[in-house]
Amino acid sequence: MNTAFQASKYDSWFLNNVNVLESEVLLIKYMLEPNPGRVLSVGCGSGLFEYILRTRYGLIIQDCVEPSDDMAKVAESRGLNVKIGRAEELPFSDGVFDTVLLNGVLDYVNDDAKAIKEAYRVLKPGGHVIVADVIAEGAYGILYKLAELLGNWNDSYISRIRPPNPYPIEYIKQAKWHTVDELMNLIKDAGFIIVKIMQTLTKHPRYSNNSVEYPIDGYDKGDYVAVKAWKP
Repeated sequence: MNTAFQASKYDSWFLNNVNVLESEVLLIKYMLEPNPGRVLSVGCGSGLFEYILRTRYGLIIQDCVEPSDDMAKVAESRGLNVKIGRAEELPFSDGVFDTVLLNGVLDYVNDDAKAIKEAYRVLKPGGHVIVADVIAEGAYGILYKLAELLGNWNDSYISRIRPPNPYPIEYIKQAKWHTVDELMNLIKDAGFIIVKIMQTLTKHPRYSNNSVEYPIDGYDKGDYVAVKAWKP
């Protein structure tokens, strides 16, 4: 992830979209339960998700890898043990963690296949990886791609259909969105066995912040999807 990202921009978008944030947090919560053990969050950003999961739901995520110094400082202030590093080169030994969480990370790595294989490496046998992300074929993914192609959110067409508080265009220009099939293939190719898939944010992006959504099993309409897989 580009280290030019600013924690203040990251947090302010979520704080302007609190129901979207809560919907995504609930998806991660459901995937982590019932007993995630020792969890590593890869690319935790400012630690906002991890903080909410701990303070609101009692799910402890202590360890984090984050490439941005700016983000890492905020994440540390929220109680995380942060190591500066990349998803493709995790600064941990083999077989350390029970769960590895990649939440919105694969969009910004240089080598997504290597990032998944690194998650496999640092997991204990029987551990789980959770990959959560906005997906390319969803309404958010399509709208983000349109904003990227047009170069801004203020185009006369896109301004009529975008959310009131859109995702920062700087983030969108550097992301590469994956389809659900691409995510599942990356996970399976790394040696994992997929055990669960869930979705949230089923409304059009213009209205998804109107209320909190609870996760739904499977994938057929959600814009934010999480895949949980097991390391044999």
